[in-house]
Amino acid sequence: MRSIWILPVAVATVAALCVAALGATITDLGPWYQALEKPAWNPPDIVFPMGWTLIYALITIAGVNAWRAAPTAAQSEWVISLFALNGFLNIAWSLIFFRLQRPDWAFVEVIVLWLSILALILYCGRFSRSAAWLLVPYLAWVTFAAALNWAVVELNAPFG
Repeated sequence: MRSIWILPVAVATVAALCVAALGATITDLGPWYQALEKPAWNPPDIVFPMGWTLIYALITIAGVNAWRAAPTAAQSEWVISLFALNGFLNIAWSLIFFRLQRPDWAFVEVIVLWLSILALILYCGRFSRSAAWLLVPYLAWVTFAAALNWAVVELNAPFG
């Protein structure tokens, strides 16, 4: 690996691992979650960590590709900022859904998360088609998660 790639790869990997670890720490599949009524199409709980592992790997590769492909330092900073905002929103969803036990609020937040992924795809796609395409499964995954979130709200409301 060329030394010019070391910093972006290291930063993106550490950032993805931190977001994943924080999200996993916040996620509580205890009695409250188990008691929620879920739709028939809810996948088994084991699917989520496997899916997120793949998604985080793709996000990391996309981040490195976009950061390296950005033609200016300012655009590289925007890439980092958009990925940081997205990571924050990703963690916030878990906090709202699992710790605050507010799937209704989490649904509103997941819309903002979805929009941040779309913004990443559109912005990064300006100079890295591969980064944009690598983020499409993330958008699909969060679309599915949002639908599942909405179903949980409909089946269990009101909250709080």
